[in-house]
Amino acid sequence: MPIVNVGFQVLPKVADGNVYPVVDKAIEVVQQSGVKYEVGAMETVMEGELDLLLDIVKRAQEACIQAGASEVMTHMKIHYRPEGVSMDEKLAKYR
Repeated sequence: MPIVNVGFQVLPKVADGNVYPVVDKAIEVVQQSGVKYEVGAMETVMEGELDLLLDIVKRAQEACIQAGASEVMTHMKIHYRPEGVSMDEKLAKYR
């Protein structure tokens, strides 16, 4: 299975409006997954096999609910290429 990039953003709905601690729980799921990732100001991008990355997104959503969100909107982007794609190839010229 080819390596893909998945970028996702969780937008949890919380009663007090303080979403950062809830988003932190979603990021913890990614950190604990063992996949290559980068956290950005607006989304987190991961690299790996698509099925695994989609499972991580689902677990991140559930972590938001467990952290007190009543619902979660998730925006996702998938960069797929049959021969694979890496974050390094896209970012090397900027580093």
